[in-house]
Amino acid sequence: MSEMNQLINEQLQWFVLGFTLLILVLLIVAMVQGSRLRKMRRRYESMMTGTGVEDLESLLIDLKNQSDMLEDGMRDQAAQLEAARLKIRSMKSNVALKRYNAFGERGSDLSFSLAVLDDDRSGVVLTSLHNRENSYIYSKPLQNGESQYPLSPEEKEVIALALQRS
Repeated sequence: MSEMNQLINEQLQWFVLGFTLLILVLLIVAMVQGSRLRKMRRRYESMMTGTGVEDLESLLIDLKNQSDMLEDGMRDQAAQLEAARLKIRSMKSNVALKRYNAFGERGSDLSFSLAVLDDDRSGVVLTSLHNRENSYIYSKPLQNGESQYPLSPEEKEVIALALQRS
C-alpha cells in the first residue's frame, strides 16, 4: 500500500493537471451551451412578441386546428366538385343541327334534324319534315347512341356530328 501511495504522490501533479484540464473543457462547453440557449431564447421572445399568444404550445395547437378545418373544407369542396362533374356529364351539351330538303321538290332546305346528347350518348333527335302543305315533327329518344325507332341517314349523320363535338 505504501508503494501505491508513493506512486500517487509522484504522479499527483499529473492527476491535478488532467482534472484541471477536464474542468476547463467542461466549463467551456457549459459557456457555449449557455450562449446558444440565450440566443434561442431571444429568437423565441422576438417570435412571440406581438402575437397575443402566451406560449408556443397554444400557438401550435391553434395552427393544427386551423389546418384541420382547412382540410375538412378541401374535402367538402372536392366532394362538391365531383358532384358538379357528374351533373355536367349528364347535361345535354352535345348539339348538332343539319338542314336539308327532305322531299327533293322545289324549295329550300326547310327540313332539319337536331340531335341533343349528353356525354353518355343519351338524349333525343328532333326531326322536322317540311313540304308545301304540311310540316311534321318527330322526336326519337336515344340511349347510348341508339334508338328503338328507325333512324334516317340524316338523323344518323346529325348524331355523329353531335358526338364529334364532345
